Amino acid sequence: MLPNESHAVPIRKGPPRPQDAITPIPASASSHEMTSEDEIGDTLTLLAANGDAISMYVSGTREPVLGRILSVDPEQPHFVMELNEGTSLPSGRITFVTVLRTAKLQFRLSKLDWDSLPDKPQLIPMVFPETCAVLDRRANERLETPLGTTFTATFELHGSPHEWSIYDCSLGGLGLHCTKGEAKGLLKGRKLPDVRLVLEEKETETVVVTELEIRFTRAFRSFLAGEQTHIGCQFSNMTPETESQIKSLMDKVNNASRQR
Repeated sequence: MLPNESHAVPIRKGPPRPQDAITPIPASASSHEMTSEDEIGDTLTLLAANGDAISMYVSGTREPVLGRILSVDPEQPHFVMELNEGTSLPSGRITFVTVLRTAKLQFRLSKLDWDSLPDKPQLIPMVFPETCAVLDRRANERLETPLGTTFTATFELHGSPHEWSIYDCSLGGLGLHCTKGEAKGLLKGRKLPDVRLVLEEKETETVVVTELEIRFTRAFRSFLAGEQTHIGCQFSNMTPETESQIKSLMDKVNNASRQR
């Protein structure tokens, strides 16, 4: 571990907000395992120094408890989790999810009682996990929608129907294109429920219904369409069945690309 850096936090972000919540790594994703205690300690130390948001999921729930790592012991495999004011961790198994640089990190810890430090109910001492799953944000193959293929996302926003083109897709999420006016109010963290992904090819139509979470927006100018917005979305709350459907959908997009 980095000596004496567990308490060196000159610049820390504020308490995590609801839009900072991070969804767990999909079961189908090709993540790898971090098993070195030193490497895990260094990673937790960097998260503490930055004050990065940690999403903590209790088994059977979709809404996470939010917090950040306060400090990491420089000698022992221990760290202190700082929960957001007014929140608590129920007993049992917890899945911790966060993002560091370009990778999503996930580990699990279990305890009958998450006892806090004396007179500090928001500070919970914990031990290092034995392993930590790491998923690089570019680990999932990203496919661009081939020209001549109609691939759209349809949903309701503010009570109005929308149909936007899907520019690219992966097992982790997809990129949408829309006009600058249509993107108004679409901030990072916003959830889009019941989105219909529609792929039309020849005389067939494939439809998958899923939930998306907006991760970023970026303005750009198209020579033909003028000012446009690229919206990067992540699949959220996916069931194994939905994951399988999205994988099948990507296979069809990939096949369409090869035939062009």
